[in-house]
Amino acid sequence: MLSGSVFKIISDYEKYPEFLQEVKLCKVTKTEGNRKLVEYNVSVIKSFKYSLWMTEVAGQGINWEFAGGDLFKTSIGSWKLENEAGKTRATYAVDATFTMFVPGPIASALVSVNLPGMMSAYHKRVAQLYGK
Repeated sequence: MLSGSVFKIISDYEKYPEFLQEVKLCKVTKTEGNRKLVEYNVSVIKSFKYSLWMTEVAGQGINWEFAGGDLFKTSIGSWKLENEAGKTRATYAVDATFTMFVPGPIASALVSVNLPGMMSAYHKRVAQLYGK
């Protein structure tokens, strides 16, 4: 699987609700060159909205930074795509702080339950669209 195919999936933000069950709406509200302002409506324990500036490097990955919202105080992260023997290694990283107190067990549940589920959803999407 070439990184270009994976890049197409991770950068097609408006299709996220089709395969990420927590994402209820995702839309690009502004484009500036290789940067896009993307608004997310997400439901994880409760519903919330936030926007991220997504900076795309075609075929190589995406970096993002927090633009606004009602749950996060900060959020930075990235997808890094690397070709390895004809396959793509996709590395996801995120660092976020919240505007309100989020108890440790809830924060842990968000990471331990939702992150693996999200990664599985992306993997299934690649298989669905590209048969890999």
